[in-house]
Order: sequence, then C-alpha cells, then structure tokens
Amino acid sequence: MSRAIDLIITYRVVKMLVTPFNKFKAYDLGIIDEKGKSLKKMKEVKGSDRKHYTMLHRFVFNLKRILQKVGLGSRLGSFAVALALLIKEDKSYAEHKDAIESAVVTYLKEENLYDMLLNEVREMPEIEEEPYMTCFGMSVYEKNGELVSEDNYAKTL
Repeated sequence: MSRAIDLIITYRVVKMLVTPFNKFKAYDLGIIDEKGKSLKKMKEVKGSDRKHYTMLHRFVFNLKRILQKVGLGSRLGSFAVALALLIKEDKSYAEHKDAIESAVVTYLKEENLYDMLLNEVREMPEIEEEPYMTCFGMSVYEKNGELVSEDNYAKTL
C-alpha cells in the first residue's frame, strides 16, 4: 500500500513541478509571486488559505526555483529531470517510470496542456554521448554530478 501512496505523491509533485507559479491558488491569494517567492510567512496564512500553501507546496515551490536557477528552461525538461532525479534517488521507481509518464501525459492532455508543452521544445543539436536516461521523450544527461535536460546539456558543448 505504501508504494501506491508513494506513486500518488510522486505524481502530485511532478504535476506541481510543471505547473507555472501563476496557475497556483497560492499565487491568486497573494501568498507567492510569479517566480514562486513567498510573499507571506506561513504563520501569516490563515484559515482555508492554508490548504493552498502546505509543506508540500513550499517544498515544490522551492524545488522549482532551484531547478530554474540551474537552467531548466522548458517545462518538459523540468518534467524529465524531475523524474530522472526521482529514479536516481530510489532505483525502485524505475519499474514505475512508464506509469508515471503515462499519468502525467494523460493529465496534460485532459488539461489541454500537452500540445503547448510539446511546442515549447526547441530543436536540439545532435549529442553523441549516451544520455543518463530518457524521460517524456527527452534525454537527460549527467553533467558534473547534476542531471540536466538535453537542451541545457547542449548549451555546455
């Protein structure tokens, strides 16, 4: 049962990672800005607004900001690296990789975000090295101990 709960949480985190900050209710409530930076301290968030700014939200907002600083340009790149990081951290998730990808793609299609996400991807130069992993059809490479999407890896060549 705990593996199923882990997959649900993983799906939720990956879904939140690809959602722009301005699409979160916390943004509408003035809790975060368009870059995910907190505008209010947790103790200042009262009542029902707290459900839109939980520990999970704060974790994901901080993670998204860190990932953006290291140069994850496209949201598809963010998805790919997030999933690869998850699998690198716990190899047992590798057996669920296809299910996670399928669930995320299904969600994106239901929300009419899938085509927009695919159009966001730019043409990539040929990279002769083998990727660490491929997630969501995007190659993820290991560079200086960090996982990076193919578009950001190509910039370092």
